[in-house]
Amino acid sequence: MTTDSNRVIIFDTTLRDGEQSPGASMNLEEKLRIAETLEEMGVDVIEAGFPIASEGDFESVSEIAKRAESSSICGLSRASEGDIQRCFDAIKHAPKHRIHTFISTSPLHMKYKLQMEPDAVVEKIKKSVTFARSLVEDVEWSAEDGTRTEADFLCRCVETAIAAGARTINIPDTVGYTVPEEYYKMIDMLMNRVPNIDQAIISTHCHNDLGLAVANSLSAVQAGARQVECTINGLGERAGNAALEEVVMGLRTRNDYMPYTTGIKTELITRASRMVSGITGFSVQPNKAIVGKNAFAHESGIHQDGMLKHAGTYEIMTPESVGLDNANKIVLGKHSGRHAFKDKLSALGYELGDNALNDAFKRFKDLADQKKDVFDDDIIALVDDEVMRVNERVKLTHFQVTCGTHVKSQIAALSIEIDGEERKTISEGDGPVDAAFKAIKEIVPLPDAHLELYQVHAVTQGTDAQAEVTVRLEEKGKTVNGRGAHTDTMVASVNAYLNAVNKLLVKREKGKPEDVGSI
Repeated sequence: MTTDSNRVIIFDTTLRDGEQSPGASMNLEEKLRIAETLEEMGVDVIEAGFPIASEGDFESVSEIAKRAESSSICGLSRASEGDIQRCFDAIKHAPKHRIHTFISTSPLHMKYKLQMEPDAVVEKIKKSVTFARSLVEDVEWSAEDGTRTEADFLCRCVETAIAAGARTINIPDTVGYTVPEEYYKMIDMLMNRVPNIDQAIISTHCHNDLGLAVANSLSAVQAGARQVECTINGLGERAGNAALEEVVMGLRTRNDYMPYTTGIKTELITRASRMVSGITGFSVQPNKAIVGKNAFAHESGIHQDGMLKHAGTYEIMTPESVGLDNANKIVLGKHSGRHAFKDKLSALGYELGDNALNDAFKRFKDLADQKKDVFDDDIIALVDDEVMRVNERVKLTHFQVTCGTHVKSQIAALSIEIDGEERKTISEGDGPVDAAFKAIKEIVPLPDAHLELYQVHAVTQGTDAQAEVTVRLEEKGKTVNGRGAHTDTMVASVNAYLNAVNKLLVKREKGKPEDVGSI
């Protein structure tokens, strides 16, 4: 893929490993939007999904492959011909495509998960990689739980995979167990002990259970790895994966110490982060590196004084380098026109079609009538809220609530449209939120769905700020997050709950085959 020995391949798995994060379900349109943004950013390899997992996963990977232009589209598969064939059928439409197959190699996994002897695992590696290579030229092989695998056996497995045709070898820290020095030594050991290692690129895939995913990934690059597997915002199972934005900006900012390059257009990082956050409902913590709300904020008087004299005193990178225009934070208002609004959207990384722009502009004018100043964060929340409701089966048409200290009961009157059919109900509850959510459950039967999280925060400051609400629902082991934004907290709450309901309906149609596994 690259002949530059210092070029690091960025392999993004937001759409596969990221979606496995509880609650991070995405529909086809959302996956296509993210894939398009990743390709525009310059991501080398997009792992679009796990085609064997469900019909929905297969269709989304296939559609992403059909629309791809520059990025290689990758699908994940277990070490079986059925998985690998299904993967190929999904990715084959892309101009560049990759099969990524894996099997566990640690003693713990082989004994209790696979119930296979080491020799049988090696034979499985040989057969699966050979079959994958018969279908495509670009094959990646992963040693699941690689960092807890015995060194001699890992070398044997890697040599076998390369001999069978794998051209990328991934050594995942599947459970986030390793530390930078240890991981460096493991990669260095493979570079020096595997005789045919020069025929492949070593890749990293680090989980963040100990908060070391990015540090481990960068350490591996220094040891000789030339592919990093990561996700936007560090999204992923459990504590997540190495964050793409932190890996890329780490290499760019400390190029003096780590003289490696990537093909990422870093000015698109903030846009991608906000998009993934809005689609998944996973808010980015304010102090998150690179993309957090406070990443370039300076409140200390000493820091502010230094910044006024020279930005480099307290900023090691510019906000503009990650697509954040700090000089353009405010403000639109009710007198702002459509052209100014469109320019603001473009500056924030949104390119909407005419119909979507008209809808967003109408919502902006409604918001501007209620707020004196409309900030960037208000517009982001407004547009993301609108985007999340595209093609939803369940939609709010009317909502009214009665509450207060001198009423006998809290009452919610609700009208919802389900697949074009309007349904109404009135419900009582212990407070307006309880009444509203009970009304939704009366119209949309969810007997096994349980509310796990209800969270409200203000998008900006002031009593006229929009409320952004996150709702998490759990149903038979499946969890989804929904989000809603509105100046009326109750309306935002209902929209968030309905967003979660819609995602739950999508997730009901999805499933994984038994023991799909993970890397």
